[in-house]
Amino acid sequence: MGTRPAELRALIDSIAKQDGDPVEVVVVGNGSPVPDVTGLSCPVRTVELPENLGIPGGRNVGIEAFRTGSDPAAPAGSPLQGGAAVAGGTASTPGAGGTAGSDRPGAAGRPPTGAGARSGPFDVDVLLFLDDDGLLAHHDTAKLCREAFAADPELGIISFRIADPETGVTQRRHVPRLRASDPMRSSRVTTFLGGANAVRTQVIADVGGLPGDFFYAHEETDLAWRALDAGWMIDYRSDMVLFHPATAPSRHAVYHRMVARNRVWLARRNLPAALIPVYLGVWLLLTLLRRPSRAGLKAWFGGFREGWATACGPRRPMKWRTVWRLTRLGRPPII
Repeated sequence: MGTRPAELRALIDSIAKQDGDPVEVVVVGNGSPVPDVTGLSCPVRTVELPENLGIPGGRNVGIEAFRTGSDPAAPAGSPLQGGAAVAGGTASTPGAGGTAGSDRPGAAGRPPTGAGARSGPFDVDVLLFLDDDGLLAHHDTAKLCREAFAADPELGIISFRIADPETGVTQRRHVPRLRASDPMRSSRVTTFLGGANAVRTQVIADVGGLPGDFFYAHEETDLAWRALDAGWMIDYRSDMVLFHPATAPSRHAVYHRMVARNRVWLARRNLPAALIPVYLGVWLLLTLLRRPSRAGLKAWFGGFREGWATACGPRRPMKWRTVWRLTRLGRPPII
C-alpha cells in the first residue's frame, strides 16, 4: 500500500461500477499510509495501522469495520475508529494493505429461518476481500455473489478466479484444487484465494477470523478447514474474475520460512493426531521434489523447525467426517 495509488483507485472504481445495490468499501494501510481516495465514485472509509500486522492480522482488523456498532458512515478519506476490512499486500511486503467491500443486510439473502437459520453480530451479510492491485473484471460480480449466497444457505465462501489482465491467463496455483488444469471449470473446493474472495459473515461468527500469528501463507486454508468442519461449503467460481498481474509467491523474502512454519501450525491446529505426520511428510517430500535453491531450502527447514518449536494457537482437530468430506471434494487433508 502507498506504492500503487493508481491501481487502488482503479480497483475502487471497478467496485463502484458493480450492478445492483452499492458495495461499501474500506481501505486499510497495514503499516503504511493510505493513498488519497477522495473524489472517487463511491464512498470509501480508510484506516492506517501503525504497524504491519501481516495479511491475516490486517484483515481481522478490517472485519471489525462491519460489526454491529462500528461507524458505517465515516466520510471518504477519514480515519475509521475501531477497524477496517483488508485484503492482500504490496509487491514487497506481505499484508501491507488492501481493500474490501460489503453488502448490507438482505443484499445477499439471509438463510431461511428454522433448523438451518443462522445470524451473527454483523451489519452486513457478505465481505469481499480484494488485493489492492487487483481489478474486478466484470460489473456483475457482486450481483453473482448475492445470487449464489441466496440460492445456497450452506455456501460460506466463494473463491474468485484470478487472471492476468494482459494475457487473461490464470496461474495453476490460483485454482484452489488438485485438478487445476482447467481454470474455467467451477466447482466445490476445500480452500480459497485470500485476495479474491467473498465470505459470508456468519462463517466468521461461527468459527472466528483468520489466524493472525500466521502473518503470511496458509491463513486461508486454516479458515477454510474450520468452516468446512462447521458445515459450510466453499465454491470456486470461474465467472467471478479479479484481474491481477501474474506473480511468483517466492518474490517475498519470508516466503520459504513462513510457508513451512505455517504448514506445521496448520496441521497442529486442525488435523487429527494420526494425520499430522502424514500431511507434513507428504509436504516435505513435495518440497524436496520441487528442488528449491539452497538458500530457499535452508529457510524452509528453519521454518519447519520453528513450526514445531513455537505455539501454534488453539488446537481444534477437525472431525473425521470432515476428513471424509475433504476427501470426497477431491483434496484429502494429507496434501
